[in-house]
This record gives sequence, C-alpha cells and structure tokens, in this order.
Amino acid sequence: MAMTRIRVGLLPSTQLIAGTPPMPKMKDPEAGVVAVDRDTQETLYTLTVFLMEEGRAEQMKITLPESGLPKGLQPGTPVQVTDLFATPWARIFNGQLSEGVAYRAAKLELAGAAK
Repeated sequence: MAMTRIRVGLLPSTQLIAGTPPMPKMKDPEAGVVAVDRDTQETLYTLTVFLMEEGRAEQMKITLPESGLPKGLQPGTPVQVTDLFATPWARIFNGQLSEGVAYRAAKLELAGAAK
C-alpha cells in the first residue's frame, strides 16, 4: 500500500532551528542496520528541528539523505528546508495502536547562506 505524502507549505515568516546533530537513521537498531533511500541507496539521517510560526513552537523529527545535510550544521543553527513532506503512519505493536507523522525533506540549508 502506497503511503500518502503531503507537501508541507511553510509561511515566509516561519523559522526553523536545528535542535540536534544529525544521526544515522536506524532500520534495525538491534542489528545495527542503517536505513537507506529506496531509490538512491544513500544513507538516511534524522534530526530534530524546532519550527517557530506565529508565536508557537513545534518540535519535528525530519529524515534527510546524507547529501541534503549542510556542512557545519550545529544545534541552535537557523536552517531552511527544501521539499518537506509529511507522511501519516499507524501501526499496531504488541496490541497497541501507535500513530504519528513522519517528516522527510530533500535538504536543509543553513539560513542566510548565499543561494
């Protein structure tokens, strides 16, 4: 079954700040298997960003390919995101329903970096 991917539109005034260093995304943590992009086989990374918009802040975990990570990315750095998509998910694990939204982006750039 194909997952629904929803493009996330951000307001021009929206600010994003990196909250954590990027970490390799684990497909199977117990076996130490790192997740890779289905199409490119590129290693995937996750990091937390804080999205600030109209007086509220949200914490989001975003998955990106290694090539989408800017050099010098540090927690607390303002960033801009390219091609952000949200994928709602749900699964039953040990009889309990868990659900959420997975965020995936093509790349992050340091905010204010020359285009």
